[in-house]
Amino acid sequence: MNRRLREKVLAEWRGLPGRMTAHTATPIGEGVKKVMEALGLGERLNEAQVMQCWKDIVGEFIATHSCPDRLKEGVLYVNVIQPAVLYELDRELKPQILKKLKKEFGAKTIREIRFRVG
Repeated sequence: MNRRLREKVLAEWRGLPGRMTAHTATPIGEGVKKVMEALGLGERLNEAQVMQCWKDIVGEFIATHSCPDRLKEGVLYVNVIQPAVLYELDRELKPQILKKLKKEFGAKTIREIRFRVG
């Protein structure tokens, strides 16, 4: 049987439109990544990872007095329970915490931290 005719018959039998070529295939990871970005899930995944690692990054004392609230467009919003803790975090420890977060998650994921009493 002619090769083209064979391919056409098989394509019709399989319900495929026309001839399939190898160059149309893409790795599944690329497709999943595009879907996650379109749905905004990539940032949510990073946010969940930051929440889980907060205690390891800042230590026991600060973790008991603060809690990351959300991560939006590279800015991590952190709630603290007392103004004194807010002052200490914002003025003294912010550069160290930001450095650790950037090392762990990358500079694109977290570029700034904002503390607030809440």
